Amino acid sequence: MGDVLRLLRAEPRARLFFVALTQSALGTGAAYVALLLIAYDRFRSPWAISLVLLADLLPAMLLGPVFGAAADRWSRKWCAVGADAIRAGAFIGIAVVDDFSTTIGFAVLAGAGTALFTPATLAGLPSLVRRERAAAATSLYGAIADLGFTAGPGLAAVFLALAGPADILFVNGLTFAASALILVPLRFGAAPSGVGRARGRVVPSLLREAREGLGVVARMRAVRVVIAGSTAALFFGGIFNVAELPFASNELGTSDAAYSILVALFGLGFILGSLAGSRGGAPEVLRRRYLQGSVLMGLGCLLSGLAPALPAALFTFTLAGLGNGLLLVHERLIVQEDVPDPVMGRAFGAKDALASWAFGVAFFAAGALLTLVSPRELIVAAGVGGLIVCVCSGLALWRERAAQRSVGSLSSWRRGESAS
Repeated sequence: MGDVLRLLRAEPRARLFFVALTQSALGTGAAYVALLLIAYDRFRSPWAISLVLLADLLPAMLLGPVFGAAADRWSRKWCAVGADAIRAGAFIGIAVVDDFSTTIGFAVLAGAGTALFTPATLAGLPSLVRRERAAAATSLYGAIADLGFTAGPGLAAVFLALAGPADILFVNGLTFAASALILVPLRFGAAPSGVGRARGRVVPSLLREAREGLGVVARMRAVRVVIAGSTAALFFGGIFNVAELPFASNELGTSDAAYSILVALFGLGFILGSLAGSRGGAPEVLRRRYLQGSVLMGLGCLLSGLAPALPAALFTFTLAGLGNGLLLVHERLIVQEDVPDPVMGRAFGAKDALASWAFGVAFFAAGALLTLVSPRELIVAAGVGGLIVCVCSGLALWRERAAQRSVGSLSSWRRGESAS
């Protein structure tokens, strides 16, 4: 936490950036509740919620690496500004146009803005602050994003007592517009140098650049292992998210208020886990903490499924959130540390796409599985799955490290032979 406070005191550009991010993140958390209410009111079917959530994920699922290629081709700051402008228009559009099909269209547009904003800002963050504070900036980024989803619904509850869900969406659009205006004068995220850009029309060349960037990232074994491990862990995390409400109400017999406390504690754990990444560290340290996060996330899910009553679940949900935050922040730090700047946007775009697929598949799979097994059994299975992912990731990273040491020893031996 001290690293984050020192960052905010010493980096005025970062202060402005995180002010912009905080107010838009809180707006997004509040708008999540409002969007589901609006969708259900306009379509009057449980499918309304699934469709609007899928619409938000779809752009990242299908075009994440392409948005990442855009962040590697052009100024990352201006990509972020454009993404905020897109989201401002999308949420204001949902608020003022009373039609379900148009609501879905604007939700897709908002998802496209998010799919561009995420790789652009994560790849541009290291240029916003001094190098030794990059880890603290990435840590704070994740903490603020989850703060929005933890505190935002509470703000929505207060707002709904005074106005309607459409008003919340309109205000959320204004927060994105404010964010864009704050980011405009900041100096960060210039277009990376040394990018091999494909010639030709913009869309085909972006597709080629996305493919080429993915090829570069795929050849980086440690990064590939970490992204794949996180994707699998988030799949089981998505199953946990779907099963937690019926688990709390049916298995633990809790009230809606108690369930809200469980969700809030998960979010608090996530924030603390994300802030724990502010220290940064050498690549070996980052990988070790990434695996620690994976263990805690899987163990938290498993123990939650085994929790006999609410008091135990309060602890285990916090533990699962802590692990989730640790895992994600160190995954981002590993990408920032290992991936060359000219392709970093594409690495984050690919990561975002895989995470979106993981959540999308998990949301539908969990709904089907809950018709076959109890919520407790499903959460236990998610925890076991998460721990298996951790073991596989740890073995793969150990083999990659051993291979690096073998190559290093062979190179040293050959240099010694040449000298003699």
